[in-house]
Amino acid sequence: MGTVKRFRERNRGTTAANYPTDATAAIVAAQGGTIWSSGLNRQRLESNGRMGDIQGAQIAMDVPSPLSLPRTVALVGLMGAGKSAIGKRLAARLGLPFVDADDEIERAAGCSISEFFEKYGEQEFRAGERRVIGRLLDQPPLVLSTGGGAYIDSETRSLMRTKAITVWLRAELDVLFDRVKKRTHRPLLRQGDPREILDRLMQQRYPIYAEADLVVDSTAQPADRTTEQVIEALRAYLQPSPGAQAESGAPA
Repeated sequence: MGTVKRFRERNRGTTAANYPTDATAAIVAAQGGTIWSSGLNRQRLESNGRMGDIQGAQIAMDVPSPLSLPRTVALVGLMGAGKSAIGKRLAARLGLPFVDADDEIERAAGCSISEFFEKYGEQEFRAGERRVIGRLLDQPPLVLSTGGGAYIDSETRSLMRTKAITVWLRAELDVLFDRVKKRTHRPLLRQGDPREILDRLMQQRYPIYAEADLVVDSTAQPADRTTEQVIEALRAYLQPSPGAQAESGAPA
């Protein structure tokens, strides 16, 4: 049980996260690729006269304000849904660190997830996964990619619903299978026909994933487009329009 003990001890430490190396680039990305230099703007406005003032103000108004996240964004969904690919792009756009829970679990355990499954079974793995995710959710806001079974565990799900904004990346069977069919490191896919296993997991898990705060379809489209849809969903969730507030009875 040396690995399990090491798993628990290492889990008390801090996580390694990928912070954007260029803060200005992150701000530019978060603002839709537009950043204002006060000197340049002044020169343009002075040279363009009154019409320049109007056009400059209009452009500034059209740029969406950066999202201010009160807590971590946790991506949930089946293997192959794109949680890591979308998560990294989302973190870069929001100027937040990205953390893959599976990487943190392997670091804490000192072995791969497949090896941990084989040695200690799923029950012990879920307990360790819960501790790791609980620790990550106590940190400042970040973008967190979680394993396919994390949100299915009732205790882990309760933690995530309390301390994070959960986003389910929902994908069809063909999309999932196309993404995972050549991967050999997924323990659950080693137990039979991968497509049949994915189909069965969809039937079992999708009703639970549907409890997430937000649902965004992960299709075969470019990952950057899906990332943009996640940002749009977060913006609508955190900054509802006056019309949506009136319909819900919330104060405008």
